[in-house]
Amino acid sequence: MIQRGDVRVRSQVGFDPEGKGSYSYLCIDFRTLHSFSDSSLIPGPGFSSAGPVSGRRLRRLLSFQRYLHSSRLLRGTPHLNPLHILDEDYTGQAKCMLERVTTWNFDIFLYDRLTNGNSLVTLTFHLLNQYGLLELFQLDMVKLWRFLVMVQEDYHSLNPYHNAVHAADVTQAMYCYLREPKLAKSLTSCDILLGLLAAATHDLDHPGVNQPFLIKTNHYLAKLYRNSSVLENHHWRSAVGLLRETGLFSHLPAEDGLKMEHQLGSLILATDISRQNEYLGKFRTHLDQDDLYLSNASHRHFILQMALKCADICNPCRPWELSKQWSEKVTEEFFHQGDIEKKHRLEVSPLCDSQSNSMANIQIGFMTYVVEPLFVEWARFSYTRLSQTMLGHLGLNKAIWGGLVQQEGSSSPEELEPSSPAFFTMPTPTVTESEPESASAAEPIAVTTATATEETNYKEIPQGSKES
Repeated sequence: MIQRGDVRVRSQVGFDPEGKGSYSYLCIDFRTLHSFSDSSLIPGPGFSSAGPVSGRRLRRLLSFQRYLHSSRLLRGTPHLNPLHILDEDYTGQAKCMLERVTTWNFDIFLYDRLTNGNSLVTLTFHLLNQYGLLELFQLDMVKLWRFLVMVQEDYHSLNPYHNAVHAADVTQAMYCYLREPKLAKSLTSCDILLGLLAAATHDLDHPGVNQPFLIKTNHYLAKLYRNSSVLENHHWRSAVGLLRETGLFSHLPAEDGLKMEHQLGSLILATDISRQNEYLGKFRTHLDQDDLYLSNASHRHFILQMALKCADICNPCRPWELSKQWSEKVTEEFFHQGDIEKKHRLEVSPLCDSQSNSMANIQIGFMTYVVEPLFVEWARFSYTRLSQTMLGHLGLNKAIWGGLVQQEGSSSPEELEPSSPAFFTMPTPTVTESEPESASAAEPIAVTTATATEETNYKEIPQGSKES
């Protein structure tokens, strides 16, 4: 029986395998897709994930116990330098990199290697402590460390792109944006805390396939969230589940905790790429009318949403050496999805067919129709050295990819229609953000999404995994 106060229920709530028809792929647990190289090995309706769950929980337990011994000594220490945590477990090179975490050419791949795959945990902890948020919000150090370890482990390491390293990269980018003059002098400590946590959790438990894939395979997450911002809703619910499981905010008044959970969700939901034009249009209108006032809490929250959107797709604005690695990883993930679709005779999603797409033309289309319009408007809002640096890298990277497109004899950028990258621009029902409502701490979050014609309330919020 599900406890009403538990939003992270590892069960099959809303998932009826018998109702999915006779197609085996409809019951796949997409966490395991990257583990199977042959279609005959893909699990069918009778597959049980008990084995992986046990191993996963054991790894989580061992990961946490590894830090528990030192955490006991650190509990209650008032002015802890997070670099001291790295003294025993990590190399001096990782410490030196953290001292340069404000630079835009920060190499998250190198940092992840130096921290033995713990880039998200150590980086996020460091940034939260740099701002003094542990002391200000009286966050229990053991609970915070456990929360970050669990967040990192709930990212799928076998995903080429949507993994914990991507989350760490987005968190580092978000930190750079939070330091921009306009934001630094206006944001509250709560804004900063939410911004960093949203960046760290924005793709939590990403299955490595996109929303159209989940919809056309009748996946239970698509049913649960009614085909609207399916992945983003799942990322948010998963993050809230971990917050409650660890009790990170349990010492706060119930109303404050619920409000922070709702605002966290509003930030994560803004990363839905299918709503790009909606947010970009609103941003452009504010800038044209010059009516963004960062003394206004709702305006600050909107800017946090735009900052997170920028951080999420900032790879093309990084130096070429870093940007190219991200391009390779996201293309690998796209093509892997396409291979799965071909094996099961599904329509191959746009950008996912390795026979008709190349890394270069995918990147050209993405830069032209998604990244550049957003970062041009961000530079209007925050005309700084950083914004100009990002646009400079974007231009150089786009030129390099353009040269590769010509070498490949592929379509030129002019031949790519703005609507052709449907992977990025697939329309979804408009979701109206609403202010968090007060609720009892024992109640699960009541999330409201509204379309033009109806309003849907989700009372029960399972974590979304089929693990038990």
